[in-house]
Amino acid sequence: MSKKFYLTTAIAYTSSKPHIGNVYEAILADAIVRYKKKDGYDTWFQTGTDEHGQKIEQKALSLGITPKEHVDKVSKELRDVYDSMNVKYDHFIRTTDEYHEKQVAKAFEKLLAKGDIYKGTYEGYYCVNCESYFTEKDLVDGCCPDCGAKINKNQEECYFLKLEPYRERLLNYINENPKFIEPEARKNEMINNFLKNPIPDLCVSRTSYKWGIPVISDPKHVIYVWIDALINYITGLGYDVDGNNQELYKKYWPADCHLIGKDILRFHTIYWPIMLMALDLPLPKQVFGHPWVLMNHQKMSKHTGNVIYADELVEVFGVDAVRYYVLHEIPFAQDGNLTYELVCERSNSDLANTYGNLVSRTIAMVKKYFKDETITKGTSTEFDNELKEAFSEASLKYSKLMDEFRIADALEEAMKALRVANKYIDQTEPWVLAKDESKKDTLKNVLYNLLEAIRIGTILLEPAIPDTANKVYKALGTNNTELKDLAFNLDSNYNVTPTEILFKRLDVKEVMDLVLAKEEAKKKAIEEAKAKEESKEKPEITIDDFEKLDLVVGEILEAKKHPKADKLLVFKINIGTEVRQIVSGIAKFYNPDDLVGKKVIVVKNLKAIKLRGEESHGMLLCGSDEADTYLELVNIDSCKPGDIVR
Repeated sequence: MSKKFYLTTAIAYTSSKPHIGNVYEAILADAIVRYKKKDGYDTWFQTGTDEHGQKIEQKALSLGITPKEHVDKVSKELRDVYDSMNVKYDHFIRTTDEYHEKQVAKAFEKLLAKGDIYKGTYEGYYCVNCESYFTEKDLVDGCCPDCGAKINKNQEECYFLKLEPYRERLLNYINENPKFIEPEARKNEMINNFLKNPIPDLCVSRTSYKWGIPVISDPKHVIYVWIDALINYITGLGYDVDGNNQELYKKYWPADCHLIGKDILRFHTIYWPIMLMALDLPLPKQVFGHPWVLMNHQKMSKHTGNVIYADELVEVFGVDAVRYYVLHEIPFAQDGNLTYELVCERSNSDLANTYGNLVSRTIAMVKKYFKDETITKGTSTEFDNELKEAFSEASLKYSKLMDEFRIADALEEAMKALRVANKYIDQTEPWVLAKDESKKDTLKNVLYNLLEAIRIGTILLEPAIPDTANKVYKALGTNNTELKDLAFNLDSNYNVTPTEILFKRLDVKEVMDLVLAKEEAKKKAIEEAKAKEESKEKPEITIDDFEKLDLVVGEILEAKKHPKADKLLVFKINIGTEVRQIVSGIAKFYNPDDLVGKKVIVVKNLKAIKLRGEESHGMLLCGSDEADTYLELVNIDSCKPGDIVR
């Protein structure tokens, strides 16, 4: 029976383009899965996008597009970024997928029927940016403790998921499965801060926005993002609430690891397990809360503007150098720092000097001293054992560290061994051996050992630098590239071919000059776009132009939704002389029943047109902000229908 390994990342929120801090998680997951594959596992790697919620609804509105159009765009951007970073997932789930939406709605109804979900009223502080509720004591100067945005108190009817009945059971599970929450410090944080004391029930529906999955039995409610988002880990495998589970679910659930950012650990180690318990499903084996990528020792945030995007880094350093840096520099439990200067220095020291230089020097010596002759084992030297022991020790430590997801430490073990290989060149002095024909067999042995060192070192580095690893395997002409092939002296025979320079040495000043030039160009483009937008302001008009408008007061007699367009409302309006039908695109802002009886301002002499099959003769005057995030009909209570607006 084959070993199985199912790993997921958190699904990325589709509010805007992801920065390198967001993409790090996918790179880390990809490296772990690549390692597992090399260790003979049958793997499944799922990632995706979280596409519902108020923030997305508001963002789409500000852009003048539908929420679906917006999430389609951002979801594609994310997949493009993952592709560019060589992230090889097996399934990309979107929470707008029809199958997922159907199962989420059914799961909600199942929990409602069991009594684990009930209707109530929520009053508290809600952050749209983070899609999270907070108590007053959580706030920092009246702002969200996570993103710093100003938030206000609100109250609305909603459904709640009961948490307290499952708290003791969850605590027992955590204690019985010590690796369930990793690293250890994260587990202690969850137990001490949340699970030691009674926990309040979780709000799991909203009525203040529409962009979400409706509750089947109460459609004015949409299912809140955390139930919607978390269930993706099983719906993506084909979980069915009615028990008709697909083969992928039967094969891979429970997950071996949910890989997530430490900031959403509470949702994955408390709310998610309790949901699974309530649904009578097995819990995942582990939730790993990885640290953050910091920019100049500060958390990356679009609100503060201190973000670097993956494509910007790749343009300067290349894909594998960026992958290697974030994997090597982000420790197991502590945050890691990123700047262009630091990436440059690490690329030079590890990839260009230690690894790339070893590969190019060795292959160059093989071609110089032996042309196209096959390189095999020869006469040993006094320095051979130190080299072999270094790689044997590195291989043993590497596998243990990778199994514990200590990727940074594992890569450093590979680099330590490769540094010994460079030292071995200095110790054996191949260029001196080449001058003595009687030492030819010793020279061949030295080069053979170096090629073995490169092969083993490349196997260890491959999860971080897969494209480079494949180039090196090709140059070595070897198929011994799996973890089972880590032993030295595998009876390999080498017929090498030259390869391109793997990693160029970078001049820090030149890199920073290039980065600064790109930033200036970006600023200039933004300023030009802003100036162009400002130039679109409408021209001044004269009193004669204004006199052409016939503005009157109208009273709304009837308001209903347009039968063919979600954005439009259809009105019957008394304008004094007649009753007009007017169609207006304000459905996102008003419930039609709330508008009957209101007195509004109508542009009476606007030419009649048809909007999606409904005649519209006139226009209603409204006020809104520049981004159309809110809108209000101009209302005149004291006038009567037909009164002139001057």
